Amino acid sequence: MSSEKKRGAERTQKAVRDEDWSDERLASFLALLPPDDLPTDYNCLLRAYRGMTAELFARFVRIFVERGHDINVTLANGSTFLDHVSRHRKSTEYAQALIDCGAVARTSLAAQA
Repeated sequence: MSSEKKRGAERTQKAVRDEDWSDERLASFLALLPPDDLPTDYNCLLRAYRGMTAELFARFVRIFVERGHDINVTLANGSTFLDHVSRHRKSTEYAQALIDCGAVARTSLAAQA
């Protein structure tokens, strides 16, 4: 048994881009339980954003809205998930998926960073 600790790229898992995601698998993100300080719908969006390609995220957001979840859920500071995504340089496709499903930015946080 090796006792050497893996470092950097050695310990990261390679991304899988050609995996097939069914609608049921996408919908499974709706059941994720949040930490105490995060709204459930915000947590679902955050976990999907972190774990899906932009194309999969767009499919997920449509399912999210169709099943009655709040695309404009806010944090205690009044920011929406679109505010969060809009701060990231490479999130244009994710932000557009949210906008296409009715998301709006509510704070000036989207303009920062």
